[in-house]
This record gives sequence, C-alpha cells and structure tokens, in this order.
Amino acid sequence: MADSAGLQFVSPYAFEAMQKVDVARLAALSDPELRLLLPCLVRMALCAPADQSNAWAQDKKLILRLLSGVEAVNSIVALLSVDFHALEQDARKEQQLRHKAGGSNGESILVSQLQHGLTLEFEHSDPLRRLRLALSELLAIMNKVTDSNGEFFLKSSELFESPVYLEEVADVLCILQAELPSLLPIIEVAEALLHVRNGEWFLCLLVANVPDSFNEVCRGLIKNGERQDEESVGGRRRTEALRQLCQMNPSQALNIRAMVVEECHLPGLGVALTLDYKPDTADEAVSPLVSYVSGLLLGTNGKVRTWFSMFIRNGQQRKRESTSVLWQMRRQLLLELVAILPRSRSTHVPNDSEMDSESSSGYSGLREEHVVKASALLRLYCALMGIAGLRPTDEEAEQLLQLMTSRPPATPAGVRFVSLSFCKLLAFPTLVSTPEQEQLMVMWLSWMIKEEEYFESAAGVSASFGEMLLLVAMYFHSNQLSAIIELVCSTLGMKIAIKPSSLSKMKTIFTQEIFTEQVVTAHAVRVAVTNSLSANITGFLPIHCIYQLLRSRAFTKHKVSIKDWIFRQLCETTTPLHTQLLPLIDVYINSILTPASKTNPEATNQPITEQEILNVFQAGGDGGKVHSQYTITTQLLILYYILSYEEALLANTKTLALMQRKPKSYSPALMDQIPIKHLIRQAQGLQQELGGLHSALLRLLATNYPHLCMVEDWISEEEVTGTLPLLRKMLLTSSSCKYSQTQLREAFQNVLSGGPRLLRILEHLTLLSAGDLIPYAEALTASMGLLLEDGVSRRILQTVNKLWMVLNTVMPRKLWVMTVNALQPSVKLLRQQRYTQNDLMVDPLIVLRNDLRVFRCPPLMDITLHMLNGYLLASKAYLNAHLKETAEFERQAQTVSNIGLGGQPDTPEVTREELKNALLAAQDSAAVQILLEVCLPSPQEELQLGGGRGADSLLRSIQSAPGIPMRKQVGDAVFGRGSQRECEAEGGLLSDLREVQCLICCLLHQMFIADPNIAKLVHFQGYPQPLLPLTVAGIPSMHICLDFIPELLAQPQLEKQIFAIQLLSHLCTQYALPKSLSVARLAISVMGTLLTVLTRAKRFAFFMPTLPCLVSFCKAFPPLFDDVMSLLVQVGQVSAADVTTKARDIDPLIARLQYLREKPQEIHLSESKLALPKRSAEELGGADPDVQLCYQIEATFMDIISSSTQTL
Repeated sequence: MADSAGLQFVSPYAFEAMQKVDVARLAALSDPELRLLLPCLVRMALCAPADQSNAWAQDKKLILRLLSGVEAVNSIVALLSVDFHALEQDARKEQQLRHKAGGSNGESILVSQLQHGLTLEFEHSDPLRRLRLALSELLAIMNKVTDSNGEFFLKSSELFESPVYLEEVADVLCILQAELPSLLPIIEVAEALLHVRNGEWFLCLLVANVPDSFNEVCRGLIKNGERQDEESVGGRRRTEALRQLCQMNPSQALNIRAMVVEECHLPGLGVALTLDYKPDTADEAVSPLVSYVSGLLLGTNGKVRTWFSMFIRNGQQRKRESTSVLWQMRRQLLLELVAILPRSRSTHVPNDSEMDSESSSGYSGLREEHVVKASALLRLYCALMGIAGLRPTDEEAEQLLQLMTSRPPATPAGVRFVSLSFCKLLAFPTLVSTPEQEQLMVMWLSWMIKEEEYFESAAGVSASFGEMLLLVAMYFHSNQLSAIIELVCSTLGMKIAIKPSSLSKMKTIFTQEIFTEQVVTAHAVRVAVTNSLSANITGFLPIHCIYQLLRSRAFTKHKVSIKDWIFRQLCETTTPLHTQLLPLIDVYINSILTPASKTNPEATNQPITEQEILNVFQAGGDGGKVHSQYTITTQLLILYYILSYEEALLANTKTLALMQRKPKSYSPALMDQIPIKHLIRQAQGLQQELGGLHSALLRLLATNYPHLCMVEDWISEEEVTGTLPLLRKMLLTSSSCKYSQTQLREAFQNVLSGGPRLLRILEHLTLLSAGDLIPYAEALTASMGLLLEDGVSRRILQTVNKLWMVLNTVMPRKLWVMTVNALQPSVKLLRQQRYTQNDLMVDPLIVLRNDLRVFRCPPLMDITLHMLNGYLLASKAYLNAHLKETAEFERQAQTVSNIGLGGQPDTPEVTREELKNALLAAQDSAAVQILLEVCLPSPQEELQLGGGRGADSLLRSIQSAPGIPMRKQVGDAVFGRGSQRECEAEGGLLSDLREVQCLICCLLHQMFIADPNIAKLVHFQGYPQPLLPLTVAGIPSMHICLDFIPELLAQPQLEKQIFAIQLLSHLCTQYALPKSLSVARLAISVMGTLLTVLTRAKRFAFFMPTLPCLVSFCKAFPPLFDDVMSLLVQVGQVSAADVTTKARDIDPLIARLQYLREKPQEIHLSESKLALPKRSAEELGGADPDVQLCYQIEATFMDIISSSTQTL
C-alpha cells in the first residue's frame, strides 16, 4: 500500500507501552507518537476505572498531566461527551433502512442532505455531527463489503483520503469503535478499512488504541483472506496491512505466521513476516527464511506443501517485480547463498548494496562454519525446484553450481554436503548447461573419487560419499535409472519427480569418462569393509555397492574375485543385523552357481573355503562350546550361507547338469563341526536384533535337517529354559562346576559301589546350563554302557536321561553318534567298531543294533527311540538330497553313453523316485517290526507275567490298566538278567517291559500319524498275534487300520486274512464305531464265503484261530448275533459232515447248536449247565481236525452266549 507511505505508524516501542500501560514509557514518547494514541489515553483518563488501587490512581494522575499539554485532547473529550445511545439507535435505524432499500445510497437518518463535500462538512461540524458523518460512511463501506461476496473493491472516500483530517477521522473512528462495539465489531471494521485508501494506517491506529484486540484482528483478517494473496489486489493489501500490524508488534510476528500456515491462507504474508523477522540472537547455522520455507515444503503436512508450492508456481508466472514477496524471498536466498561461497568461486556477485565486492583471499574451500548452512540451502533449493516447480534464473543456477562444486572440509557435515550436492546434480542436470560448467562438474567428481578415502578416515564416518558414487556408477552401467532416482530421493529426503530421460547426459559422463565398469569392479574390491556393520549404521555403505555389482555379474564378467571381501564383511558384523546382509549372501550364492552367460560357463565366483568356515567355528562342532573371536552374528550368517548354498545347489541341479558343471558341495565332515542347534538356540533369544535371519534359518533347517526340528525337541527346550529351571539354577552359587570330567568318569566306574557319589555329581550337573554341560557330554555318553549292569539305581538312570535330553538341545548330532557307539554290544566294542554320522544316516537301524539290555532299561530305551526317530528323518532328507544331487548328472552321463545305441530308452526318473520311496518304506517298516519284537516278553518274563500264559496275561494287563505307571524298583528285568521284584510278579504293571512297551507305542503312534502308509505296510506284513492287544490299546492311531482291513481281507494269503480278522476283533472292542460294524459284517461275510471254497486242511487252519474273534464281534455289536450264529452252524454242519464220513457220531452236537441258535433265551444263566467238559491238550491234539473244529465251534457258541447274558 504505497498510499500510506508518508504517514507515521505506531512504533513497536509505543505499542508495547500501550499494551503494558507503562506510563513512564508513554511519557517518553514524542508528541507525534503520542498523538496517535490519544483516543485510548483520553478514555482511560475520563472513564471510571475498574482498578481502584492507589498505583493506578497515581498512574492516572501521570496520564492526565501528560494529556494536559496536548491541544487535540479537547476535541476528543468533546467527542466523548455525546449521547452514544441515541447515536446507536439512529445507526441501527439507518441499517434497517438500507437493508430494505437493497443497499442503495438513499436517505440517511444519521446524516441529512450535505450542503458541501464530505470533507468540508466534517470540518465545519460539531462533534456529534462528525461522529454521524464518520459512522454513516463506515457503515456504508461495511454493508458493501457484506454484499460483495468476496470480490474486492476499493471505495473512494473523501473522509478517509484527505491528509489534513486523517488524525481527526482516526480519533472519531477509534471513539466510535470503543463506544459502540456491538454495532461496530472490530473485525468487521478492520475488513472495511482494507477497502479504503490509507486503510492499513487507520487499522494500525485502531488496534494500537485497543491493543488487546491484536490477535483477534489478525486471525480474522487471515481467516477471511485469500489462499494465494499475491494474485489479487485485495490479497496484496491484506498482506501489507497484516505486515504493518506485525511491524507494530514484532513479538507476535511468528504467532501470526503460524496462523497463516494453520489456515493455509496468505502464503506471501508468511514469507514477508519471515523476511521482516530479526531474531534477538542470530543463528549462524541456518537463517529463519531457510528454516521456514524448508519446513513448509519438507514437512509432513501435504496440504501445506501443496498450498505453498502453488504460491511458488503462480508467482513465477508474473513479471519480476521488486514488490513481489516471492522475488524478495528469492533475492534474499541468493544473497545468503553468495555470502557463504568461497570468495575465489563467487565469480558473479549480485548487484546489491549489501554485497560489497571484497578482495579475494584465495580461499577456494567451503568454510567449516558454513557447511551446515550450505547443506540446508541445497536441500531448500532442491525442494523449491523439485516440489514447488521453481525455475532458477541463470544467476541462481550459476551460483548454485558454484556452491555444489565447492570443496568442504573433511567433517561429517562435509560428507553430508558432498552427498547432497552430488544428488542435486543427478536430480537437476539442467543446472549444467555449458561446456565450461560440464568440465567443472567432471573435475569436481574426479576430486570426489580422489578424496573419498581421506574424507572417510578424517571425518570418522563409515558411510561416505564414495560408496554412493560407486553405487550410482553401477546403476548407470546396469541401466537401473529408477534405482538411481530412488537413491537420490532417499538421500535428499524428499520425493522428487525425476524423468529417467533427463539422466542421459550424466549416464554418458559416468560410464564413459569417470567410471567404466572395469574401474568400478576393481575399485569396489579395494574398498575397506565396514567395521562392526549393523543396522545402526545408516547411509550408503560398501555393502550396497558390492550387492549391486554382484547382481549385475560385474565381478565374474571382469574376473575379479570378491570372495575375500564378502567373507571379511561377514566377519565384521554385529547386532542389530543390517538389512542388506541376507540379500548379499543370496546374490553371492547365485553368482557362485549360475554363470554370467551360457557362452562362458566358468564365469562364476568362488565359494568360501571350508577352512575359512572352520576358522569361524574353531572351538569345534556340537561337542564344544563355541569360544571364538567371531561374533554370534558372524557365525549365524556363515551358517545361513552354508545352508542356503546347499539348498541352492540342489535346486539348480538340472541347470548345472545341462551346463556340464558340478560345483563342489561342502563335506559332511564340515557340517559335523558346526554347532547348528546351539547357534539356532542362541538366535532364538536374539530374534528382535536378527531381523528375519532366525526365521530364514528355521526354514532351511526344516528342509535340510528335519531331525533337528522335531516337535518333542522344541517342547523339551521349553522345559529347559522355563521358569522352574531358572529357579533351580539360582541354587548354583558359582558358574563353574565343582566336579571335573575325570571325577565323573571315576564315579561311573564305581557306579555299583559308589552310587550316591555319582548321583550327587549328576544332580549338580542338572543345575548347569546346556552350554556349560557340553564339556561333560563325552564322559556322560561313554559311560552309559556301565549303567546296564544289575543293581544300578533307577534315579541315576533317570538323571542321566534328563542330562542327555538337556545336551540334546545344543549338540544333538554329535551326542547321538557318541551315544550309539557307547551302547554297542560288548562284542562290537571289543572290535572297536565306531559308527559315523554318515553311517547312521545311511542305515538308521544301526541305532537298534545295541546291547540287548537296553531294551529293558526304560530311561536308555527312551534315548534310543529318540535317536531312532531322528535318524529316520535324517535318512529321508539324506536320500532326497542324494537323489536330487545325482539324478540329473547320471541322466546326462547316460545320455552321453547311449549315443550310438539306437532304440535304447533312458531309465525313467520316476523309477529312481519309486526306488527311494520303497527303500524308505522298507526302512521304516523294519524299524517298526524290530520295535514290536522288542515288545514281546522273553520266556522268563512270560513265566513271571502269568505262569506260561503270556499272551492272556498281557491282554488282561492291557485291558485292566491302560495307564503307564513309573517303575520304582532298583533292579530291572532284562533278557537273561536277575529276578524281578514282587510287584512285577503280581501283575507286571510296574515292570520294565511294561514301560518299554508304552514308550514304543508312543513312537509308533507318532510314526503312524506322520505317515499312515507305514501303518498299512506293517499290518500287511503282519506281526505276532499276541501283540495285537498291546498295539490296539497302546497306539491311539490304530483306528486308521479300519480303512485298509477290507483290502487286507481281499489278499489271497490265508495268513493275512487270519491276521486281518484277529486285528478287526480287537479294533471292534476298542472302537465300537459304525465303521467298525460295517467292516465286521464284511469279515463275517468273507468267512462264510471262504467256508465254501477252502479245502479241509485250510478250513481247519483258517477257522481255528478266527472263530474266537466272533465273540469280540458279538460283544461289541450285538446286532451281529444272528449272522454269527448262522456262520457257526454252517461251519459246524460242514465239519460234522466230514466227521460222519469217518463214522463218528457228532449229530447230537449239531442238534444242540441248532437249539441254542433258535432259543437262546431259554438257556438258564447257570454256568454249570453251560460249561463243557474240559478236555486235555493231549486229547484235543490227538483228535481229528474236524472234531477239534467242532469243539471250537461249540466253545465259541458258549462264549458268545455267556458274554451276552453277562451283559444283561
């Protein structure tokens, strides 16, 4: 508002004095300054105060004394003497009149017809008429503002434009607003004053006389303001008015600026207030303007960013004007930029009075105190150009390029400045337009390459700009322009729209002049690895560069070995894990196995050697605690590398076979030296710090080492690491064990005579952690054979079992090998036959070729079954891997050998798979059959269990006591061992045999659930009939046999049919289900069919063992009674017919059977009448087979009737 240029505004000093009512300050004001504040001071002196204190009374006297010498006070006193109530009523009537008239300037109640102009009328009028004139004019403007619907207009008014009467009009205006606040709200008055000339001057005087309304007026003006203030005259006048208000009250300038940002109105005002702001203490680092504009464009509020960006874009479209706030801002930023340039580089100094051309001091580097400010300016210009669309002038572009190519000192801030400058060059290559500028840029990039190592060492930072240069060069070579754009945006910290086509010039410079691909690869290998690499180190590191070069296969293409660098970097890692390490290992493995091109299959990287891997685990494998100079992170990464390498090798077998390449796999001996389970257990406690490494290792472990991922192992680990073990370990006062391994061995040697001492040592070992227990593993396992002797305490055996399970959580593989070798029969031990891990994976049944006494020692049998289950899983994984590893190469070899042998087909691959599956099935079924055989009692145990009735007593024990009580005696029952305790003789419920049977049934249940085909195969093979009560009652998953019993009945072998019916009889008793009923009906039907087709000898062999099964059918399913009775009568008739041919009278028996079938209800319950005469074994054995069968039929009949009557 240039129309107010000659007027005197209220000074900040005077406004502050009015705000605080500081009479002393007011007295110090000059007469012109005091004249502007008279309306408020006169009202203050004349009106009755609310403050009745003595202090205010004294201040009031000072104010009166101050006003006594001012002539204009009399006119203001006269203005205050009128009747404002009547004036307000007239004003409201005039408002109503104008509202009815539609806002036209007709008759006025406040002012009658004017004889002269408004100014003359004002001059010749009394105070009341002056108030009426000003009020009428003001109300007219306010009404017009209301009716304008936001369109700006400038009202021409003599009253507000005459310089002679401005002060008197201002007095009238202030008095009117103070006395009639409801009629003239100060915000509406402020809006109206914007539409007259000198409005900002009147507004400042009005607010100065009502200082408490400052924030209210400013907020109202901002809320009603335009979103883009420089696009309209009204916006510019509003901005200027608010700017004048803030100059009057500078302490509130930043608050007003915050209101501007909050409302997203008047962006020019925010910039103008920042330009006017003069902080008390200047910040040497960053200026207020840079901070403010950067905050708007780089903040998180997208609405504010869009609003201010529009201000920049719209402002550029207008011609360059000195009054434009945007150009003032750009000028100030340019001045700040030039001010920090090295004098020898600021070749073009802007024409400004503040910029004196000083003599160059020859200093060509950026000063250290200017580096942070330079970085902030670079980011701001990036935001202005990339987000707000600022188009730099030639002058700005030249100075920016000079700043970007300056050389900062070697400090962390200097490294950051160089990185920002480099990214700005990539983001805005148009800054380089002339050959001279291009040459300047190339020289600066060459300097970056040369000084990178010095900067990294001198600045003490791990992430330097050298890695970024390498990374960009690699992206250019591989044409990954989108990756470069992402890198630039990430470094600058803002999202900028960069067209890939704009990078063509930079790509040419990089790939042809600065960084050829060979230079990139050669330089990358020489870059030092990052010490103690972790996720805490941010920025672009050498690992990013190596990763990209590996992806583009640059190392193999130029025959540069990268293996040593990768190994060194893996060894220099710590937690938390850096996110780039796992992708680096994956892409490195791919470069080892897959050639860079088909034409050169040898162009691959070298794998890490076995010796280097062993050095990482130099304390030994599962058998020793890993005391290494390498961190746990390094060991886990090397483990991840090995497992991933082996998996990738198997996955790429077909591709490698086509290329006639067979990379070397890591030897089993190396894998035995790596404490896999121990490392996984440690990784489990570091999951948060290891990121995705723990889950990746578990996935690889489940694929390649399923025997290390058994569910029962995880459960036992929870027991080892739970709360109760933690409390028990609190009893251990010292971390070191007070017993040595030698003492443990000696105690084992004297186990019979010195059992309490051994037990003391073992109980103390249970307090140790799994890691601390590792050194005792060899002594513990080597002495297990001594525990098989008679008289060993059961508590010792259980404690050894417990210690073994704890060791199994950290070193399972080596522990299993040592245990298997320790439990070998004495004959093998004398031959010193030692099995290896590979032997046990090839033939898991070796585990069961141990001392027979183990089969009657439940704690050691538990260990044996655990190892057997593990090695069966390991064998499956081993055979699968072996099949994949050899299949494609053998096929290729066979193809080569078959050249010239026309018509000879290749062996189909499905055959190899079938052979493998057959081998695994045979292996599993053999293990099951051996374990079932172990469940059979020895002759001595049969005598103890039931006096020669082993099968019956076994069945009774199963049916009467399905639980598994623990054994309490010291002595154990073994094959050929000493006498059993009395409790074993009483029923066998607490015997070792019973406990071993329960352990075996648990394992068989797991195997059947894991693979039901094993259950089918075992039952098709068959096993001793006395074991059927045990398996059906002890294995919960035996109900699956109901699915394949019909198929087993359909087999041609008589033995399998007999076994199927016997199995079904027990299943029906255990699982009386509808499915069992249908299968039982089928079995009865099959028996009836076989009766008609079997020969006499086969009939006897079939029906003698199967007829007792009918009793179980009827007992489980009474509806089968009629079918069973019919079958028995048919069998009796056939047998009787054969007997009659031999002149034997058997008819009375047949008649009795018929009678029993027809009228079973008439049979009395007296067992004496139903009882048959008992025949000796010699009598039955010497009898004719048909006669024996007839007696068996009658006995079956009676058993059925007896069981049914007992049920009733």
